[in-house]
Amino acid sequence: MSADAATIRQALRDMQDEPEGPARNARSERLLAEAEQSGDGALVIEALVHQLQVYNYSSEKDKLFVPFARLLKLWDEQPGDFDRFMTHHLFWMFKWVSSSMVDQPHIPLASIEKWQAEMAHRYRLAGHSERAVRQGELEIARHLGDLERGERAYTAWLAADRDRMANCHACELHGQGAWQVLRGLDEEALKTWAPVLDGEHVCAHEPHAVLASSLLPLLRTGRAEQARAHHLRGYRMVRPMESMRYSAALHIEFCALTGNEARGLEILAERPAYFTDSGNPSSLMSFLTVTALLMDRLTALGHGGQSVPGPAGTEWTAASLAVGARSRALALAARFDERNGNGYVGGEVRERLARVPLLDRLPLGIRAARPVSTARPAPVPQVAAGGADVPDLAALLAEARRLSEALRPEAGAAWRAVAARAEAEGAVLADLDRATLEDHLAMDGTLPPAGAARAFEKAAGLYEAGDDAGEAVAASARGVFARALDGETDEAEALIAPLVEQALALHARGGATARQASGVLVCRARIAEQRMLRAADEEAHLAAVAELEEAAREVLAFAEPRRGEGRVATRIAEALGHLGDVAAHRGDDPGALGLYERAAAEAHGAGLPWSAVDYEARTARTAGRLHDHATAERAARAALEHGETLVSPSGRARLLLQLAEALAATGQLAEAADRTLDASHWADEAGESESLGVYARHQLGGRLLGLGRAAEAAAVLEAVLPDISADDHGDGMLVQTLWWLGDGLMALDEPRAAAEHRLRAADIARAWPEQHDHAMLAQLAGESLYRAELNAEAEQAYARAGELWRSLDEVPGLVRTLRVRAWIALREGPSGMSAARAFMAGAERECEARPELRAELASTYGQTADLIVRSCEGEPGEAGDDPVRVAYEEALGYADRAARAFHEAGPEQLASRTASVLMAAWLEADLGRGRAALGRAAQVVAAYEGVPEGADETVDARRAEVESVRAYVARTA
Repeated sequence: MSADAATIRQALRDMQDEPEGPARNARSERLLAEAEQSGDGALVIEALVHQLQVYNYSSEKDKLFVPFARLLKLWDEQPGDFDRFMTHHLFWMFKWVSSSMVDQPHIPLASIEKWQAEMAHRYRLAGHSERAVRQGELEIARHLGDLERGERAYTAWLAADRDRMANCHACELHGQGAWQVLRGLDEEALKTWAPVLDGEHVCAHEPHAVLASSLLPLLRTGRAEQARAHHLRGYRMVRPMESMRYSAALHIEFCALTGNEARGLEILAERPAYFTDSGNPSSLMSFLTVTALLMDRLTALGHGGQSVPGPAGTEWTAASLAVGARSRALALAARFDERNGNGYVGGEVRERLARVPLLDRLPLGIRAARPVSTARPAPVPQVAAGGADVPDLAALLAEARRLSEALRPEAGAAWRAVAARAEAEGAVLADLDRATLEDHLAMDGTLPPAGAARAFEKAAGLYEAGDDAGEAVAASARGVFARALDGETDEAEALIAPLVEQALALHARGGATARQASGVLVCRARIAEQRMLRAADEEAHLAAVAELEEAAREVLAFAEPRRGEGRVATRIAEALGHLGDVAAHRGDDPGALGLYERAAAEAHGAGLPWSAVDYEARTARTAGRLHDHATAERAARAALEHGETLVSPSGRARLLLQLAEALAATGQLAEAADRTLDASHWADEAGESESLGVYARHQLGGRLLGLGRAAEAAAVLEAVLPDISADDHGDGMLVQTLWWLGDGLMALDEPRAAAEHRLRAADIARAWPEQHDHAMLAQLAGESLYRAELNAEAEQAYARAGELWRSLDEVPGLVRTLRVRAWIALREGPSGMSAARAFMAGAERECEARPELRAELASTYGQTADLIVRSCEGEPGEAGDDPVRVAYEEALGYADRAARAFHEAGPEQLASRTASVLMAAWLEADLGRGRAALGRAAQVVAAYEGVPEGADETVDARRAEVESVRAYVARTA
């Protein structure tokens, strides 16, 4: 082989690790040209095979056919130039070429059938099974809509023997499930795909594609949560792979049908080339179809004027892209139908375009900026007068009065219905009804504080005109409190005092009810609370806390003796709630908790559970601080139940987070993750995506990771990471997110990316006063770099961690860094052995002076033995001075020392001790001392005497290894 040929072959191998795309394809074309210039026929074949591989996994799949035809011609003319490996590839790639022809509308159907027959003929001559041939035939039948032919091919495919030409198990199962979905058998398809989804069968493009294909079947069978998980896991796998446009389209379709249109837009924006890559017209058609579907959804929701990503060179709105994408998709479908001689493909595209959402909204746990509507709000329909099914004004008034008397939260909406009917009929309400209406409009939270204050004053005047002096003074007090909410706390304090005197005097002479008078007293307490919250300094704050306590006790002193004079229970509850706040501000959480629970009990005792929601929320929050997780869980659940229609989206998100924290603290991790997901959804609904929503998604990522759902966790954490900044959220939250993300990526076997996040976290923690987290993160970064085989960087990270552990006097951490540094040194080959031995010796010295580190010392001995053996080349010879034999003898000594040290460390180290004994047994066997090896193996058996088979996996594994030692000794005796 010439040097040039060797260089080309190495370049061909290196090319396989490059990202998919035109750049890799162009490199393969250059290497083929260089191979042709070399005059080496076998090298040309190898270059053609590599070119076919990169074309197949790229957006230029239409380039497959010419190099394959050339390769096939070379096979026919010069079969001797094909070695066994290249021969295998030739026949393997026949499948790619045959099936890819279906995706090219310019290739006549007759040519496709001819190539399919040619494949069958050549496979038969080569002695291959028909399994791959029948799978290819199924693809043709499926594309044509010939279900009878497809079913015959499907049956023949499964009946044929699996051989080396059959697709991998994962790809075969994907194809089988796809056929079942086409036949309407979603449940069967999901069962077929289970081994792929569970990781039993995987390949370079699976489970990526199956995860995408499973999305709609999961939704159609009611498994929305699993569909959400598959989207998060699957799109993350598909995103970097240029050749998986079809799977990306399935994720966009999923978003369009689950109320996640904004997420769909983000996916569209990530690969603008998908709009124009023409190498696979079939996947382009699919992509354009779901793009049109997504744009139709946006337009139907009033976002037709929204700017959206689309083909370069044009500014697109949702409405215009809907038209453009639909037109292009249908034009491609027409080309396929013309080629095929039927209308099947066009019918499929139209059916897909007509799909309607399967769910109104499926929260994903990742933020996508909500589209901004350019449509004008639809006018509020006027309430028609009369009509048998429409309540008249008198009925609406009666219902509104009933709800107000019952203190129902729906009273405000009922009074707004009254206002709408009165306006439609031109009716004039009585003064008291107009007063109550203004009162409720001021209380419903839609007006700013200043506007509410004016509405309350208007209500007070109308109450006065209606001869209800008690409600008039109560409305005036509410107006004063509204001014306090607007920042006028000093003015409000001055104005409320005479109103309190007036209310108490009215009540004393029967002119005001207990509820009205106590309402004025409550307003004074509310104003004191505002003064406490807005206090400019500590002295003012303490004074306001005292004012609040005095005002709350005044409410209790008045209301508690008058429980029978009207519905004053909510006043008692509110006063207890204020006293709870006073206790909390003074640092008395146990006292606050008891008061909040009493407040909630008052509301429930009066039959007003909706009035208990705020106190239940405060109970949950306070119990959480006290680590009383059972009480926190119970209170949070109650607040969510009783406030289902009342709590704002923001308040609901906070309650859900409180519940999730309590659940997580008591080990209910799955539900904790579900509630955190719900919290992220409600935070987005509240418009708090960048604050509360960020925290919820951060927590969701951590909880998913704790459940072992690393792919979902990584997707959530990668999405939330750009939204977290040290300035806005604190560097602790940023570090924790990076830490979790690093752990998740390690679980997904992505050590390079994990190292990046762990190093960033370590650099932030470097500035913290307490350095334990810095040391741990440096060590974790070293672990990632070591796994990525970035030896120099790993050594640097572990050295940094070791210095930190030493400064913290945490010797176990230091010892572990030294041992790993020994293994890194060994990677340098024989030249690194001296350094490796020095690191192990250093770890040994650190442990020897500390009896509590006996187990760490034993691990060091054991790893030293392993290190010595792994540094040897070949097996030990017979001569006593044979270097390998000498090394094995030394390793045996270390294995014995490890076993003794583990024994001294205590019975909990039994598993580690027996592992060391087995290491010694193998070394004895390799040294030719079979009897000694069997003796050591017998020690392991004796150590587990009495433990039944199957009771302990570790014990079973040790016994299996004992049998392996015995078999080896018998074989080498």
